[in-house]
Amino acid sequence: MRNGAIFSALLAAGCATLPLTPASADIRVNGSRIHPESVSADAAGNIYTGSVPGTIFRAKAGSDTAEPWIVPSAANGLTSQLGVLVDDARGVLWVCNNPPFGGPPQPGAKSSLKAFDLKTGELKSSHDFPSDGPIVCNDIAVERGGTTFATDTSGGRIFALAPNGDALTVFAADPELVGIDGIAFADDGKMYINNVRKNTVQRVNRKGGGAYDGLTTLTLSEPVNGPDALRPLKGNRFLQAEGPGNRVTYVDIEGDSAKITPVKIGLDSSPGVTHIGNTGYATEGKINYLFDPALKEKSPDPFYIRSFPLSGQ
Repeated sequence: MRNGAIFSALLAAGCATLPLTPASADIRVNGSRIHPESVSADAAGNIYTGSVPGTIFRAKAGSDTAEPWIVPSAANGLTSQLGVLVDDARGVLWVCNNPPFGGPPQPGAKSSLKAFDLKTGELKSSHDFPSDGPIVCNDIAVERGGTTFATDTSGGRIFALAPNGDALTVFAADPELVGIDGIAFADDGKMYINNVRKNTVQRVNRKGGGAYDGLTTLTLSEPVNGPDALRPLKGNRFLQAEGPGNRVTYVDIEGDSAKITPVKIGLDSSPGVTHIGNTGYATEGKINYLFDPALKEKSPDPFYIRSFPLSGQ
C-alpha cells in the first residue's frame, strides 16, 4: 500500500452493515489514461469507478488496487462513463454511459443509463436517453421507493426510471437545470442537486404527488468551485466533490442554507467521492491532460482513488 494512515471502517454506508475490517489506503487504478470520474462503494466494501476509455474498474474490499472489471464490448455497449452508483437493494451498479469524453466522435454512440449485476458484471438493462437536443448523463440517485433518477447536464433535465421500468421519462426539464451534475436524497426524502457550471447547491421542490415544482438555491457558507458528485452521509449531511476546486467538502443543509466544510484538499481534479464507514474515497480525474495542449502529449499516469478520514458524521 502507499504511505498514509490506514483508518478503521466501523460504520455502514446508509443502512447497510459493513464487516469490521480495516479501510484501504489510496487505491491505484490499474489502467493507462483512464481519467476516472465517479466512484461508488457497495455494502461489502468493494469500490467501483468508470473511465473515459469505457472500462469499469473494481477494487475488492481491502485491496489497494482497482482492476478492470467490465470492459467495453458489443454486448454491453460501454463507451465512456461519468456517474456510477451502487444499488445494493437490487444488486446492480448503475452507470451513466456517454459517447467518448474528450475524444473523437464515435458513430452510433448514445447516452444511456445501464445496470450491471454486482456479482457477475453482466449487463442487466440499458436505457437510452431521448435523442432530442444535447445530452450528457452525469450522475444517479435512487429514491427510497426504488425510482432511479439520472441528471442530464447539457440538456438541463432530470430523468426517472420507475422500478422495473423499461424507459426513461422526463421528471424535470428547466433552463435553470442546465449544468446540473450531482444528485442525492437526504434522510427525509428531499432531493438535492448541484450545478457544476453555476456553482450552486439546490433543493428540488416537489408537489404533493411528487412532480417537479422548481428549485430552491441554497445560501452557502462559502463559495464552491465546480461541484460534482453529491453523496448522502446521514440526515441532511452530504459529501461533495469539487473537480476544479480540487477538494471534497461536507455539505450540511439546514433550511435554505448549507454549511460548506472542507474535508480533503489538494486533490488533482476530483470529480467523484464515496465513503465506506468513516473513510472517504475521491477520484482524481486529471482532466487537464485531455484538454490542455501543453499536457495532451504527456502521460497523466498513474491514477489513484485517494482515501481520507471522515469525522463527526
